[in-house]
Amino acid sequence: MKIGILQCDDVTPELQQLHGNYPAMFEALLHEQDDSLELIFYRALDGELPSDIDECDAYMTTGSRHSVNDPFPWIANLLDFVRRLHDQEKKLVGICFGHQLIAKALGGDVIQAPQGWGVGVATHSLLQSPDWLDEEQCLPETLSLVVSHQDQVVGLPENSEVLAGSTFCPNYMIQVGTHFLGVQGHPEFSKAYSRDLMLYRENILPKPVLDNGLTSLEKPVDSQQVTRWLLDFLRR
Repeated sequence: MKIGILQCDDVTPELQQLHGNYPAMFEALLHEQDDSLELIFYRALDGELPSDIDECDAYMTTGSRHSVNDPFPWIANLLDFVRRLHDQEKKLVGICFGHQLIAKALGGDVIQAPQGWGVGVATHSLLQSPDWLDEEQCLPETLSLVVSHQDQVVGLPENSEVLAGSTFCPNYMIQVGTHFLGVQGHPEFSKAYSRDLMLYRENILPKPVLDNGLTSLEKPVDSQQVTRWLLDFLRR
């Protein structure tokens, strides 16, 4: 399978030295599950997008420090591309910024949440079992992933359902139709990167949020499980 990765940001240079950039993170994450996957990276943040949506079998997005509501031309172009994928029912998995991008492109609402920053390891309840998962799988009641976001999806597009959520982030994982899947968490982020990113942002994170975020890194994460699910979704 050929997956197009729509890159929506770069890891800040100070942290790239230790943790790599987004392409390295996604390569490590996805190839650990299936080393036969062919990954094609498009620098969407520089206006680079596929000229034909059939260049790849499916697409994924990275996260971004930007908001989907920012008035940048590359975000407007990316929103249009997501609508084209939707019209052709092409598979897309949106991670964090990409999760919000799906909602925004299809008429949902994304705002800077009054709950404030979500950082560190966050746990959300699995609300239903989607039909593209193997029925023989023993599904957990909760999912834990690294998160790093201020914005949240607060209004859902048409023909969407919530697969996982919590009081803090009710629309944490959503599916639109049979071809779009969005998740607010970051399966590609390591806990070490999460720690360094929080410390890098300590001047903008409220101290209680920073302290709780650092403490939360003691919890285990379900990155590999979630990645298997994302690939199952893209394959079916």
